[in-house]
Amino acid sequence: MTQALKPVSVAIGDLVAHPANVRAKSPESYASENIAHLKASIAVLGLLQPLLVQKLSTGFGVLAGGRRHAALQELVSDKSAKGFTRSTKIDCRLVPDDCDVTTALSLAENITQEPMGAIDEFEAFARMMEVDGQTPETIARTFGTTVAAVKGRLRYGLIHPDIRAAARAKQITLDVMKAFADHPSQAVQKEVFEALTKDDIYLQAYTVRQALKSRGVQISDDIGAFVCEEYKARGGTIAADLLEEHSVLEDAGLVETILLEKLTAAAEDERARAGFAWAEAVVRYDYAAMADYGRVYPGPVEPDAKGRKRLDKITSELEKLEREMEDESLEEDAYEALYARVDELEDEARDLQEAYSAEDLARSGVIASWSNGQVTLHVGLVRPEDRSELSGKAPGASGDKQEKDCDEIVYPASLTDDLKIERAMALGAAMAMHPEATLDLTLFKLITDVLGHGMSATHAIKVDARKEYRSHAKMDEIDSTSLEQVAEVHDALDLSWADEAKSPADQFAAFRKLDAGEKAKLVAYATAATTQSCFARDPRSDSLMHAFEIEVMPDIRAHWTPNAALWGRFKKAWLLKILGEELGLAQEAVTLASSSKKEIVAFCDKLFAEPFATLTEAQRTAVASWCPPMMQTAGVEPVEAPEAETPEGVTAVANAA
Repeated sequence: MTQALKPVSVAIGDLVAHPANVRAKSPESYASENIAHLKASIAVLGLLQPLLVQKLSTGFGVLAGGRRHAALQELVSDKSAKGFTRSTKIDCRLVPDDCDVTTALSLAENITQEPMGAIDEFEAFARMMEVDGQTPETIARTFGTTVAAVKGRLRYGLIHPDIRAAARAKQITLDVMKAFADHPSQAVQKEVFEALTKDDIYLQAYTVRQALKSRGVQISDDIGAFVCEEYKARGGTIAADLLEEHSVLEDAGLVETILLEKLTAAAEDERARAGFAWAEAVVRYDYAAMADYGRVYPGPVEPDAKGRKRLDKITSELEKLEREMEDESLEEDAYEALYARVDELEDEARDLQEAYSAEDLARSGVIASWSNGQVTLHVGLVRPEDRSELSGKAPGASGDKQEKDCDEIVYPASLTDDLKIERAMALGAAMAMHPEATLDLTLFKLITDVLGHGMSATHAIKVDARKEYRSHAKMDEIDSTSLEQVAEVHDALDLSWADEAKSPADQFAAFRKLDAGEKAKLVAYATAATTQSCFARDPRSDSLMHAFEIEVMPDIRAHWTPNAALWGRFKKAWLLKILGEELGLAQEAVTLASSSKKEIVAFCDKLFAEPFATLTEAQRTAVASWCPPMMQTAGVEPVEAPEAETPEGVTAVANAA
């Protein structure tokens, strides 16, 4: 039936909740944090839409408009809000007492209003500023949000109209449209949009951002932040954005000039400090181009009395710092500060005990490059024309050895020991899941130990029935796959014979009645529990276990997955190296370079827990197979890292950013 709803004014204090309101059982809808925008809007603009009310014995029940009612109540309680009291009357529409569709009315108002589209919202914010003369500050007050949030919407609302029209027409996605906001100039946006769409290819947000990088460098980029002050001092043009960090330094040539100048200065400082013969600078260090260079290395020297005294102090401080870093309650920033101090002290200790020879200094130099958001120094390099002079040098003093990355991954003793434990756990799970093979191994070990000539076939397993004790620094945090697999095997064992109330003789009698398959499972489980901490076997020293591991555990990733417990023990530079060079995620490594180590650890943990859908097949394979090299079973061919594609038309500065 058609309902005639009479307009009526009702005091806020006379409004009560209506039991037929469809949101009545969802109190979270009325929580302060969920109606903050609505409260701010009513405070500035008033109530734009009347409430639907019905006369109840307790007052006027709000049948539709419960969130507006809650916002009005908060305004009454808010001493800073003017013009809202319990007696303030508001516009309502009265539902008759005999209405038989009250729930339908409440539901209709809640579901028949289509939510505003994202582009409509962005453009509405832009019109408020361009047409109504509003500022980001006044808009934020009107909608109860932050100025930064308003500016974010404004940036999208101010994208070139043709690009917004393409998004409305579904020719490009909303994410692609948003990517154009990376450059605040509509003229640049239009040029790039036309260039990218002229061939009618599928456009991605990543492609847009890379193309825009060729038109300048954002102040928020690591290179932009590094050169910004000098760039401004030289009068470089800047495309200003509502959010300053998204403003663009448009003169890419000037950006690169300043960057090279700063890199050259850093190289010169290191040359003067160490006494090298020459210094150079490049934006990106091309390892392939540098393959013909040699390198000299510092050799050991005996520190003087002052140096020895300083080394003693460094050793003492390092021990103290290591104890402090074991405190699991440390905040990330505090831990990072301690880690940085450890690196600093270790570098100082190395400098006190190592030095270049005068001959080496006379022919070597330093190259400064931009890497992972900072200046990187490649020291002790020898130009190709000078390499012949290195012939005949003593090993370790200098040579043609290709330069090692300053972020080369090194596995400390503590981490190595724990990784051995984790590999042993994975191998134990594999053995327990291959009972026939493990039974044969165990019986062979027992027999050959007795019948052999004093030389055991392998020392990798203990068949004297002593369970191996495994001590790990972070046992509660490591990947639990192997533990779960062993537990599943244990739950499936036939232990009906193992009745502690029976004598060993009776237990043995019951055990002998088990079929061969059940006995194999029991032996396999017991043998697996004796597996000692291990890395991949050397076939020359233990050919038996080398071949056996290949059979039962061809891929350790079936039993073990790298997680935050491992990533957290790697240096930030190692994590970026693994992502960029070993997994082929070069763009992700560049993007994460400015992130904290904690954020990079979380990214790696999520990546390995469930590889992202956006990965290429090669990247997915690399992620699915990666593990520390000594963890994988010997003889398995390593998966080569996929090559990361460099988008066309990107300048050296954009690539480095």
